[in-house]
Amino acid sequence: MTETNHSAHQSDPANRARLRWRSRRGLLENDIILTRFLDAHETELTDEEVDAFTRLLDLSDNDLMDLVLARKEPEGEVDLPHVHALLQRLRLA
Repeated sequence: MTETNHSAHQSDPANRARLRWRSRRGLLENDIILTRFLDAHETELTDEEVDAFTRLLDLSDNDLMDLVLARKEPEGEVDLPHVHALLQRLRLA
C-alpha cells in the first residue's frame, strides 16, 4: 500500500511543483529547512506524508518554526499521528 501512495504522489508533477512552491516561505529559516528536506526526501514521500507536510505549510511562519524547533507540539487540526511523524523527520533533517 505504501508503494501505491508513493506512486500516486510522485506521478503528478503539478502537485510536486505546488508542494515545492508552497515550501518557499517568508521566514528564511523555514524556507531553508523545508527546501533542504524536500531536496533530500521528496522522491520518497508518501501521500500521507505529503498531507502532513501540506498541513504544516498551512500554518503561519512563526507557528511552523516553533513546531520544527520543538518549541511547541502540534495542536488542533495538525495534532495528528502522521504530522507528528513528519515533524520528527523534519527535526532530524
